Amino acid sequence: MTTTGTHSFNLDLNLLVEEAFERCGAELRTGYDLRTATRSLNLLTIEWANRGINLWTVEEATIPLVAGTATYDLPATTIDLISQVIRTGSGTTQSDIAISRVSNPTYASIPSKNSTGRPIQIYIDRRGPEVPQVTMWPIPNDASYTFVYWYLKRMADAGTGVNTQDIPFRFLPCLVAGLAYYLSIKIPEAGDRIQFLKQEYEEQWLLASTEDREKATLSIAPRTSYV
Repeated sequence: MTTTGTHSFNLDLNLLVEEAFERCGAELRTGYDLRTATRSLNLLTIEWANRGINLWTVEEATIPLVAGTATYDLPATTIDLISQVIRTGSGTTQSDIAISRVSNPTYASIPSKNSTGRPIQIYIDRRGPEVPQVTMWPIPNDASYTFVYWYLKRMADAGTGVNTQDIPFRFLPCLVAGLAYYLSIKIPEAGDRIQFLKQEYEEQWLLASTEDREKATLSIAPRTSYV
């Protein structure tokens, strides 16, 4: 059997939008059509961020802690933190110590916010449009600590027509289906396809998101008791 031997299929923005318009029974004809589709595509990827963890958007980062400094800026692209530790030492003496996350009311109720020591809790401030921040408690008492965290980052914007999208290949069918559904809401002649396209989008999302999950081995053993 003869095959191409290539594994690089992808869709740039123009082709992706063209496919979505075709599913709506319409054609991509004008610059405005491309602009409105690009806007919808950016809103779609924001919706994906609200749906939960997408593994390809998880990144690791570190912040060297400074003695006497409690609050630090996180990357502007941060959606949320999913895990974090305090790291001490290096090489064979390195140790990662779990640090818990508390809510705003819990942090506000801490009476001794100026206490110093090894941080054991963090508070994440995501409330405003500014750069999100993380606050340590207690305040670090020396510079030997490093805050190591894994965070969900925003996907890159759609860009121009020749750009490919910031997603794994397995999400392409879902991206096209989602964009077609979004466009069908805005294209009058596609009104009778809205429910079908929405259903197709949800099915493609389920397939892609199920594949995009950790596949760690799970072992369940019965409890053994000795009398």
